[in-house]
Amino acid sequence: MHVTHLSLADFRSYARAEVPLDPGVSVFVGPNGQGKTNLVEAIGYLATLGSHRVSSDAPLVRMGAQRAVIRAAVRQGERQQLVELELNPGRANRARVNRSSQVRPRDVLGIIRTVLFAPEDLALVKGDPGERRRFLDELVTARTPRMAGIRSDYDRVLKQRNTLLKSAALARRHGGRSMDLSTLDVWDQHLARVGAELLAQRLDLVATLQPLTAKAYEQLAPGGGSVALEYKPSAEGIGAGAAGREELYGQLLAALAGVRKQEIERGVTLVGPHRDDLVLMLGRMPAKGYASHGESWSYALALRLASYDLLRSEPYGGGEASPEGGGGRRAGEPVLVLDDVFAELDARRRERLAELVAPGEQVLVTAAVDDDVPGVLRGARYAVSEGTVERL
Repeated sequence: MHVTHLSLADFRSYARAEVPLDPGVSVFVGPNGQGKTNLVEAIGYLATLGSHRVSSDAPLVRMGAQRAVIRAAVRQGERQQLVELELNPGRANRARVNRSSQVRPRDVLGIIRTVLFAPEDLALVKGDPGERRRFLDELVTARTPRMAGIRSDYDRVLKQRNTLLKSAALARRHGGRSMDLSTLDVWDQHLARVGAELLAQRLDLVATLQPLTAKAYEQLAPGGGSVALEYKPSAEGIGAGAAGREELYGQLLAALAGVRKQEIERGVTLVGPHRDDLVLMLGRMPAKGYASHGESWSYALALRLASYDLLRSEPYGGGEASPEGGGGRRAGEPVLVLDDVFAELDARRRERLAELVAPGEQVLVTAAVDDDVPGVLRGARYAVSEGTVERL
């Protein structure tokens, strides 16, 4: 799979941009602040419905414009699709596939799949649990696009439950009458049901990703020690044993019941996938707080390389039936994006990473200095300057 053409309208610094792309390596070179990352950010948005740089859509719309449009032509074998997203901050975004009638934005998930390497990846190792949860959930959705709906449902139920708990906590603190919390049992069931589905997918992902991450780390840092991924639930007993979805549902319900008093006092949901963490072990110690800067970079890169190996080896939907029917079909290799990452690496890691990703079907690289890009990634070159993109 590869993107053959990218079109932007009022996206970030681009009033308009038309960028034809080929398979293999494409390198976007130009000084910082000229719009290189904006190009790969747009492709990443089509793949994930989110940016790796900001948490909302408003910064993605060019100043003075009301909306932004991202459009990409994607080829997989002999099949070509056109996917389009219209970003409308403060309002619902719109999506189209092959210029057809409007579809839900999440219906475009899976048409483009990307694996992104960026300086922000260091937060996977050194950052808060939210960074690692996001990593897991984006990869879960790339494997199984229907999980976008599950994640949305979980967020909606969590918000409703937190609103109820917050109201109860405020009434309690101000000496008012106790609220009727009979509906809390219903929200517990909803949260546990959708949470069990998300948790099951995460647990399966971590188990599958573990050997791939260990292999990638050894490739990047030979003899640098062993790595292990450990999923840490928000409460004891959740995910214990070979728990299926029904077992996880029961475990989440029991955990919610066990902390109900504390939740009412604090006005917030204390148990569920939104409070879980992925612990990254380096040898016998957690990488966070113990790994050196170089080890942390190797670990972050290993997680991305493992993600790439996983997605390229699995059929669409992680083996589930594809939207077109007929069982899981091969979705093709993800597009590899290396956004200004070589400037962050020492020479040894730079060369190792380049050698590992060079065979990718499509590799998009951004760099401020052409010399930062290893020779093995010599391919098409684009000069980016002041909102213009010119193929050299």
